[in-house]
Amino acid sequence: MFSLGQENISTKGPVKYGELIVLGCNGSLPGGDKGRRRSRFTLCRRNKANSVKPSTVHSSCTPQAAKAVSNKEQHSISYTLSRAQTVVVEYTHDGTADMFQIGRSTENPIDFVVTDTLPGNQSPALGPAHPPALQSTISRFACRIVCQRNPPYAARIYAAGFDSSKNIFLGEKAAKWRTCDGQMDGLTTNGVLVMHPRRGFSRDSAPGLWREISVCGGVFTLRETRSSQQSGDAVDAECNTLVDGSLIDLCGATLLWRTAEGLARTPTVKHLEALRRELNAGRPQCPVGFNTLAFPSLRRNGPPDDRQPWAYLRCGHVHGYHGWGGRREPEAEHQERECPMCRARGPYVPLWLGCEAGFYVDADPPSHAFVPCGHVCSEKTTAYWGQIPLPHGTHAFHAACPFCIQPLGGGGGCVRLIFQSPLD
Repeated sequence: MFSLGQENISTKGPVKYGELIVLGCNGSLPGGDKGRRRSRFTLCRRNKANSVKPSTVHSSCTPQAAKAVSNKEQHSISYTLSRAQTVVVEYTHDGTADMFQIGRSTENPIDFVVTDTLPGNQSPALGPAHPPALQSTISRFACRIVCQRNPPYAARIYAAGFDSSKNIFLGEKAAKWRTCDGQMDGLTTNGVLVMHPRRGFSRDSAPGLWREISVCGGVFTLRETRSSQQSGDAVDAECNTLVDGSLIDLCGATLLWRTAEGLARTPTVKHLEALRRELNAGRPQCPVGFNTLAFPSLRRNGPPDDRQPWAYLRCGHVHGYHGWGGRREPEAEHQERECPMCRARGPYVPLWLGCEAGFYVDADPPSHAFVPCGHVCSEKTTAYWGQIPLPHGTHAFHAACPFCIQPLGGGGGCVRLIFQSPLD
């Protein structure tokens, strides 16, 4: 594997717990990263611990319970069992951990604002002009991650986040129950799903099983439907601690968790840029027009230029753009075309290098493309993401390109690219 030395390891500044990266964002949001709404969010040790832990439980509508909910300086979780009964759990300060909250809301308690990710929204050829989702399925206060302030800096995930009044409310229709030790727990409407990879996040990684995380951090098998009021079965042998490469699905957006140690072994944008230049230095040539091809800068956006590599995704032969066997209209980009080299018919698309380094499982040269979007990265990276069933909507699962979240086609969802060297 690519030797990264000490370049990715920072020795200055606050302790870094890890990073959350939004799938479908190839290095930045379509409209650019702004404030708390960005494609990548770094979790660092805070100047002062801000986490909380459960303390007093009020099992009936007592004045103390009402005071806990109305007190804006007191964190609490309310479980509505019926119109006549609500269990309120008070939370007290935990000086050993930092809490980070993720959700769709732009209110102050949310550290990382996440909105629905649309397939293909990062295609430079199409631009960021796709219409937004009519109604978001991401919760305003979706989840919270609690990181221990001391080594080994364990990061644990919990469903739901505290609102501006420091409350979490689970309504009468939400799935909820009493645990064997008398405590309360429950699930949010569309749930928070987590998948931990097997064998870490590396070239030898394999997908794990998707689980649902409860408000108190319990692990459960998936419900029959995403918003069912009946929880899945408890999985006592597993825990809510995130590992390098854990995926977090919020029903509308999927996040990748990378630990600080994992990122130290991951290529940076600088490394990817070096691989791009090395690939271009080989002067790949179009076998039809005999013109030299070149991958554009990683940060370039816009439609393909005259030197942009295109590929026939059925066979992998790389060409420049030409009108051989098809129309020249821009809307004809994804039509079936016949490769002039081998006569195989399939999608004919421009190739774009994957810019988000955090999605790479190794630092090998870009040699394969996802089908049908045309994002290019290493062979092991395409193989890994090609076997990950990502949640889609409220019921379905399918593999998708991590750079644009487009569903992958058959045959493993990728193709080995065949470049022609210059004849001179």
